[in-house]
Amino acid sequence: MLELDSVEIWRGASRAVQGIDLVVRAGEIVALLGANGAGKTTTLLGVSGLLRPRRGRIRLAGEGGTVDLQTLSPDRIVALGVAHCPEGRQVFGSLSVRQNLLLGAYLRRDRDGIAQDLARLERRFPILGERRDMAAGQLSGGEQMMLAIGRALMSRPRLLMLDEPSLGLAPRMVEEIFDIVVELNRAGTTVLLVEQNASMALDIAHRAYVLETGRIILSGPAAELARDDAVRRSYLGMEVGS
Repeated sequence: MLELDSVEIWRGASRAVQGIDLVVRAGEIVALLGANGAGKTTTLLGVSGLLRPRRGRIRLAGEGGTVDLQTLSPDRIVALGVAHCPEGRQVFGSLSVRQNLLLGAYLRRDRDGIAQDLARLERRFPILGERRDMAAGQLSGGEQMMLAIGRALMSRPRLLMLDEPSLGLAPRMVEEIFDIVVELNRAGTTVLLVEQNASMALDIAHRAYVLETGRIILSGPAAELARDDAVRRSYLGMEVGS
């Protein structure tokens, strides 16, 4: 579905992503792991069009064929079926829950379909239905994360990119958010997941890539990476051999 070929992205004077190759197949959860500053968020920003790669190609395959994303605007990329749930959730705090959700459908013109999707989201996330008229800034961190995911889903994405969904959440809420990610994937949404909790990410992912200073240093099936000594030592906080 998604392919990055020798992609290089700069942030100011720094080359944050240094010629990476990455593939996400339809129906997968693919985890992108690495320390702070490794280039994970930059990679997602490049896919969503918020940063422009200097070199390389980013391709999205669909029913109409394969499209190069690296020259397209963010709204065009959303229209092609890519939704980006950013780090820190970035909900619009002064707007209501319902208004935030509707912003996710800003490119759509099918009023009946939008209404049906809103009702479906409120069944999936009952707390959002209960608080539809509340300002988003008054929600808890976990509720804001549900809102951010719901807002992304309102564009009806084929590929959902999640950037650090567990950040700042209590352990119980982290488990709930990861359960939601698995449920969405089983329902047909492909997921590219950037996550600080490497252990949980590898537990739900099909495959994973490990970034270090803008380069991919490891990749493979998630279960195999979870057993890799370097990953266990550097990202899972385990002693080798434990």
